[in-house]
Amino acid sequence: MEKLNLASLMKLDEIVAAHKDEPGPVIVMLHEVQDFFGYIPFEAMIKIAEATGTSPAEVFGVVNFYAQFTTNPKGKHVVNVCLGTACYVKGSQALIDRTIELTGAQINKTSDDGLFSLDATRCLGACGLAPVVVIDGKVIGSCTPAKLEKEIAQIKSTEVTGQA
Repeated sequence: MEKLNLASLMKLDEIVAAHKDEPGPVIVMLHEVQDFFGYIPFEAMIKIAEATGTSPAEVFGVVNFYAQFTTNPKGKHVVNVCLGTACYVKGSQALIDRTIELTGAQINKTSDDGLFSLDATRCLGACGLAPVVVIDGKVIGSCTPAKLEKEIAQIKSTEVTGQA
């Protein structure tokens, strides 16, 4: 289990204090923690449990129930490939395979260099644009391996030159 530094612990305390008296605060706290850290550290689950009078197991259960929560740090760039029926039929498996080749990130994991995470998602609600890939929040409809390669190459180029 990783240990959070003092600044991170202070931010965590701030998040918990801001929401502990609200109705149903656990999910609100979890969202804010994940927005700040990029994932939900175990230490955060313990603090949330203490503040809300629940057990760490209950908080962990919430984290594991909802697909948008993660207990593992994400890469700097997140690639989501939809595997819903429409996207799958139109070739999203080939996009998953190509993403693995291009980034080194396995499905629902982060690349060794920490640069990319690859998430296989279920329906993104954009079936008319199938197959759909979302990279860092940017939706790429009617995605092809060539479009995917171009996007990832652009990210890698920006990382090498240091330009954002």
